[in-house]
Amino acid sequence: MTEGNFVDYVKMHVSSGKGGQGSAHLHREKFIEKGGPDGGDGGRGGHVIIRGNSNLWTLLHLKFKRHARAGHGGHGSKSRSTGADGEDIYLEVPLGTVVKDTETDEVLFEITENGEEQIVVQGGRGGLGNWHFKNSRNQTPRYAQPGEELQEKDITIELKILADVGLVGFPNAGKSTLLSVITAAKPKIADYEFTTLKPNLGIVEYRDYQTFVMADIPGIIEGAAEGKGLGHYFLRHIERNSILLFLIPADAEDIRKQYDILLDELKRYNPEMLDKERMIAISKCDMLDDELKTELKAELDDTLPIQYMFISSVAQQGITALKDKLWKMLND
Repeated sequence: MTEGNFVDYVKMHVSSGKGGQGSAHLHREKFIEKGGPDGGDGGRGGHVIIRGNSNLWTLLHLKFKRHARAGHGGHGSKSRSTGADGEDIYLEVPLGTVVKDTETDEVLFEITENGEEQIVVQGGRGGLGNWHFKNSRNQTPRYAQPGEELQEKDITIELKILADVGLVGFPNAGKSTLLSVITAAKPKIADYEFTTLKPNLGIVEYRDYQTFVMADIPGIIEGAAEGKGLGHYFLRHIERNSILLFLIPADAEDIRKQYDILLDELKRYNPEMLDKERMIAISKCDMLDDELKTELKAELDDTLPIQYMFISSVAQQGITALKDKLWKMLND
């Protein structure tokens, strides 16, 4: 998936269909002088429905769809004939999509399963025909119910990526390079900060044709939770990852300090992030000779609070061991 095709935030105006009007028809037939009321009910207005689709990874197909209007219900007619229901409108979204009321910012629901359907605005009920109002005292009612009015709402559709492993790190930590090596994804890679402007997804092929999903989240900087840099916009994608893989380059001035800053930004954004499984990958370790690696390992054993590994995406060092470890964590 290219960056330009990844859309994770859409605002729309949705409106359901109006209910059809009930009929006030009186039966007329040869040799039947007073057939009485036989007006049918109006049809239901159409709903606007959000439906999960596991084949979608982005909201690109909704990017330019600013309005969604369902069909109106048909009017009732003679012989107690019910009007046709209005056409429902289905908006298909990827799994992990959250739908909010734009005005109140209230979360209406979240789509997490393939085929799951949620009605975002309900169509109006059809009005009752006049035959419902017939009784012993009013045998010829000449009135019927109007249909219920439609519902309108401004909604925000927000995608939170459902991935098994999320890559977390500062800009230029090597996240995109690792994703390009470990999966078939082709993210943009360059030697300047904020190369990645959109999350990238890749399928990691494991032994015996088994797979898991890895997501490269754009670089976080200190203060991201308060809106600095690009990271604050993409922090929501990390919420749905099962495992957080912190990528810190071997040439960082202080590896423990970088890890603490990243962890603090996640905590500020959502304290529940700290409940996720975490691991550190020390990237770009092809720059280290054996002696430097031994010294760094001795230092990290004393300072890092969680397990870590040395890897090099360019030199393909430690990649297989990393996949083994991630697979074990996912299945434990």
